[in-house]
Amino acid sequence: MDSKKNVMVFIEARNSKVAEVSLELVSAADRLAQELGGCVEAVALGHNLDKELKALGHYGCRWVYYTDDERLTHFTSVPYAKTVVQIIKKYKPGIVLFGATTMGRDVAPRVASALKCGLTADCTDLQIGEHKIQDTIYENTLMQIRPAFGGNIIATIVSPESVPSMATVREGVMKMNSADTSKTVEIIKEPCIIDDNDFLTEVLEVILEEKQVNLKAAQIIVSAGMGASDPESITLAKELAKVLGGELGCSRPVVDSGILDKDHQVGQTGITVRPNLYIACGISGQIQHRAGMSEAKRIIAINKDPQAPIFALAHYAIVGEVKDVLGKMLKAYKTKL
Repeated sequence: MDSKKNVMVFIEARNSKVAEVSLELVSAADRLAQELGGCVEAVALGHNLDKELKALGHYGCRWVYYTDDERLTHFTSVPYAKTVVQIIKKYKPGIVLFGATTMGRDVAPRVASALKCGLTADCTDLQIGEHKIQDTIYENTLMQIRPAFGGNIIATIVSPESVPSMATVREGVMKMNSADTSKTVEIIKEPCIIDDNDFLTEVLEVILEEKQVNLKAAQIIVSAGMGASDPESITLAKELAKVLGGELGCSRPVVDSGILDKDHQVGQTGITVRPNLYIACGISGQIQHRAGMSEAKRIIAINKDPQAPIFALAHYAIVGEVKDVLGKMLKAYKTKL
């Protein structure tokens, strides 16, 4: 099999657990590899992860190249990057994907620099297509799609002469495959080539801090836009989210205005969500926001403008003042409790 048709994923392990973004990327790699006629492979580093790595097979990964060393239990830049470079050179995949996380954004540029290949950061979509430069046609090229100019345009970036093509991909944007427990992965142990001198820092203590808001896991999200950004509307939206057992989200302008922090932001430059219910309050519905919530199972939109673009996406449209509608929704819900 031509290894250049294979798609490799860098697996992140946090607190001895495979990160959800890695499962998302394996799922995306599975779709890309099927188009290319190749397979999904992965590179993992850490200690005592064998049991966790078996789950990668359920999402479409065929081989995982695993370097097990106690010194790699906690992430450190240089040792991780050097090990990933060695694996890529050995197995020569055509595409390598990293999560656009703190870890991925640290490792990926170091790997790209060592391999002298291109890297597209913060992708929100990946496709396989054809690209032409003058008289040369490059088939089966990775089309790396990401927002540019502050999310005002969507750019498609290609690096057809870069081997491998490399990208970091934002968390939550790739739909995870349903786990198929009949599928298995072969774990191939790779020796650790890292010298003690490569560890420039020593991890003395790891302190884990839970996020105040976890929009990705929320099944119900009440989201505020600039049409619901006054203190009273924000309070009502927050209260509705609380009584429904959901989370408070918002659009980018609300974050840019300093009303809510970025952990609440839904959209192309924020978090991509797929809740059972999404209530958009005073959100106009520009493409950048719709890209982050369009796959919600049910969308209720509240806006005083009957021509607001969000209504084209909504399953239920309510035209009216946000404060009035939210107040009535809260009253009706509490009455039925």
